[in-house]
Amino acid sequence: MKSIVIALCLIISGILIIVQGTRREDSVVGVADSVGTEVANVWDGKTRQPEHVWYYIAGGVLILSGLVTALRKKAA
Repeated sequence: MKSIVIALCLIISGILIIVQGTRREDSVVGVADSVGTEVANVWDGKTRQPEHVWYYIAGGVLILSGLVTALRKKAA
């Protein structure tokens, strides 16, 4: 029972972080960040990611860890 509660908390936290990333991507700050990242990538050839991508990655990791926690069988 305890692991289900932890798993649900992880999944809900992951969804909330992904929603925050979507809001950031659609905001003026997110658009400016994306444009600045594209310009910097073209300028020196390095690969950079806008900050909202890291929100998506963190949310996905939390959701995946929540699913693993929920589906993991307890050792007897």
